[in-house]
Amino acid sequence: MRLNKAAGFGAMAALALMLAAPAGARAEETISQADGAKNRPNVILLMSDDQGWGDTGYNGHPVMQTPHLDALAASGTVFTRFYAAAPVCSPTRASILTGRHPKRQGIDNPNDGKLLAEEITIAEIARDLGYVTAHFGKWHLGTMTTERKDSNRGMPGNTEEYSPPWEHGYDVVFATEAKVPTYDPMVDPENRPEWFGAAYWAGAKEPVPYTDPSLLGDDSRVMMDRVIPFIENMVTNDKRFFTTVWLHSPHDPVIADPADDTYAGHEGLTEKQRTFYTIITQMDRQIGRLWETLEEQGILENTLIAFTSDNGPSHVYGGSSGGLRGYKQDLYEGGVRVPGIMVWPGTIPAGQQTDTPVITHDYLPTLLEIWDAGDEHYPATRPLDGRSMMPVIRGEETTTRDLQFGFSRYDAKDETDFPQRVSLIRGTDKIITQDHGETWELFDLADDPTESENLAEKHPERLVEMRKAWLEWFEETKRSRDGADYAN
Repeated sequence: MRLNKAAGFGAMAALALMLAAPAGARAEETISQADGAKNRPNVILLMSDDQGWGDTGYNGHPVMQTPHLDALAASGTVFTRFYAAAPVCSPTRASILTGRHPKRQGIDNPNDGKLLAEEITIAEIARDLGYVTAHFGKWHLGTMTTERKDSNRGMPGNTEEYSPPWEHGYDVVFATEAKVPTYDPMVDPENRPEWFGAAYWAGAKEPVPYTDPSLLGDDSRVMMDRVIPFIENMVTNDKRFFTTVWLHSPHDPVIADPADDTYAGHEGLTEKQRTFYTIITQMDRQIGRLWETLEEQGILENTLIAFTSDNGPSHVYGGSSGGLRGYKQDLYEGGVRVPGIMVWPGTIPAGQQTDTPVITHDYLPTLLEIWDAGDEHYPATRPLDGRSMMPVIRGEETTTRDLQFGFSRYDAKDETDFPQRVSLIRGTDKIITQDHGETWELFDLADDPTESENLAEKHPERLVEMRKAWLEWFEETKRSRDGADYAN
């Protein structure tokens, strides 16, 4: 996947379009229902932070250079309707690890709730199957320390919100509780006087010293400098690995390498745009390094790579929703529809696209199928909101299902009553309320993907049916929040 600048963006974007085919067109040639236990791949779940659906070359950005993501897209299946479980970060992260909607877990907002010990994570399942597990990057599902001030919630004596990755199935950790600057991540940014002082943690004792010179420079590179040796070590020791690589870019504090002139020649760009685009391109280069490492180590065809973002882009920093309505914190498509790619060379067909909707809590059921892990690894009595993406990839499933969203943004009203912001997608119909159900919008995403025409008055019967479906689902999630699932 080594690309030069000249051949990168345009060539790979064109290649992705050339290769694009409906899901299932060549799937039968490469994917079988073979016993997954005999061919369990390494797994790398990559996720950016606040990268919009339109913030990639392969999705049509006219300026931003993401040649390695474009190549990744051309190498596997692209989900054009890939959804984050929420338009903010912590809830989405919980959904990825558990296969369950964040509302079941009481994680409705960033820095709100924590990953509970009773939840079963992908990392725990992977470790039970003999994988070495690792987490790199932003965690945002609880604090790392009860001994010192750290990031948003870490402080002496705060045991209530303590929930680090090493207590959820991870053997190797290099992680922050929350955001850090995208360049010189441990250096206080001058333009952010409220800087939280987040640290990188490699375990439960002391964080990596702020003064460690390996923490200087592009934060995506800082992280990949740990990911790559981990992978090399796994190959040397003939170990399978599962790793989540949750990049901080392009979340604020948005700071780019001052020496990077990638966009210097583009007239008409603001300084803010140049900075934002540079950060994503820097991140893209590190994804290229990762791919090259897998090739050099001879494990590319036995490694599954997935890429997405935790939510839509921030409107403040120049991110793109690709023409969709809304941004981060919105339940419109721009806030929850994000880049989605899955690659497994030789197994998942290359150059394939599907518009069947999938969501972040589909990762766990997908891996359960691939790993051929049955009830002994995940109890059938515990509700899963996700379902395997493999039938979609194989072209066996084109039907749709309900996708529920809920979001509060620290609203004072009792969440056990009715959330502030609610959305349900059923097929191509979508309903939204942003005022506890006082008023509603109805959109037809097939005819109106930009959500410009509210059909609630024109089709009240569709609205009534979908409101009822969401309420029934919400009542079920309240039982989960009350702990009913953990008794099984």
